Amino acid sequence: MENNRNAVEENWMKKFIPVWGAQIFSLLGSGLVQFALVWYITQQTGSAAMLATATLVALLPEVLLAPFAGAYVDRLNRRLVMILADLFIAVTTLALVLLFAFDVIQVWHIFVVMFLRSVGGIFHWPAMQASTALMVPDKHLSRFAGLNQAVRGGLNIVAPPLGALLMTALQFYQVIAVDVITALIAITPLLFIQIPQPARADAAPMVTPKMILRDVKEGFVYLKHWKGMLYLALIAAFLNFLLTPAGTLMPLMVTQHFKGGVWQLSLLESVMGIGIVIGGVLLGVWGGFKNRVATSLIGVAGIGLGVLVFGLAPAHWFWLGVAGFAITGLMSPIANGPLQAIMQSKIAPEMQGRVLSLINSLCVMMMPIALLIAAPIAELLGLRVWYWAGGVLVIFVAIYAFFVPSVNTLDRSTPSIQMAAASETPPL
Repeated sequence: MENNRNAVEENWMKKFIPVWGAQIFSLLGSGLVQFALVWYITQQTGSAAMLATATLVALLPEVLLAPFAGAYVDRLNRRLVMILADLFIAVTTLALVLLFAFDVIQVWHIFVVMFLRSVGGIFHWPAMQASTALMVPDKHLSRFAGLNQAVRGGLNIVAPPLGALLMTALQFYQVIAVDVITALIAITPLLFIQIPQPARADAAPMVTPKMILRDVKEGFVYLKHWKGMLYLALIAAFLNFLLTPAGTLMPLMVTQHFKGGVWQLSLLESVMGIGIVIGGVLLGVWGGFKNRVATSLIGVAGIGLGVLVFGLAPAHWFWLGVAGFAITGLMSPIANGPLQAIMQSKIAPEMQGRVLSLINSLCVMMMPIALLIAAPIAELLGLRVWYWAGGVLVIFVAIYAFFVPSVNTLDRSTPSIQMAAASETPPL
């Protein structure tokens, strides 16, 4: 199925840049809130179990509800979905602000708000990704994906110290309230800018649960009948399984292997963030190879190399571990940017909400599974074993994927099944 993306307007930047720029403010607000809430839970409970619970409640909507949210996104006005999702997140955050302001906050309140914010996110993310595919010319999708990675890397560097600074200057509820303001900033351009909406032959005035269940099934069928995209999704999920423990076990590597402390840990995180920014800017300027799959797989192999170098670094060669994380950060946008662009440009516009959410749900699902498996392995065989095995396997998967025709030719392929949907994309 050829997606009707060639009709993107010549003045597309005038519409897309304000929406994209406003979302950056929203991401900054979310980063501040995330940092502040994690610090609050740490200070109040000192419990690793509580921190793990906070992570779990934020992941649950992505694992269990994302495909259904994506199906709704495909049927509803995506601009309205983004507005309502941001507004919902702002309202739930405002409730948390009031709880802190009146000093009646309980830890379980924070868990509920984290869950609800994640619910808003699973509607907003696919709506924004699908809208980007119809607002940005195909040839620039990889560039903007790279810039997105650079922005996120930059925010990962900026948000923690900015959050710490604000917590020393403001009341805690005032720090949380920043996210309400940034959410309103994200909504503002959406009130005035039209966003293309793919027409559907099976559109209906009222969306029913039965229709949503059918749409979710169609998303599975669509992915199943597109071998290259299915393999790419499975590869992405497997890579997430291999790489998730690398970040989680890093503090223990610093303290137990390198015999370091908080400064060594912060250095690793900062170096990785800087690497992500540089890699994202590089991809934004360069755009990657013509074969976006090749670009992504080179990035994947680079990530594996960085993880392997970090794991191989002797205890007295901490600088080598830093270099490994710098490589990992640099190659992350090279791997993820083209992959995101491929999905945006190749998946039919009217299918993007549910298919992108399905793939994201599959990848997120690997995170708790990986941690459950990695923890006993690390205790039994040592922390470094996971980095050795994970790094080598990531490199192997990247090389293997080069020789899978359905994956390597994905940019030139289409699904073997045609869903009932019209190809027009009128603005709303």
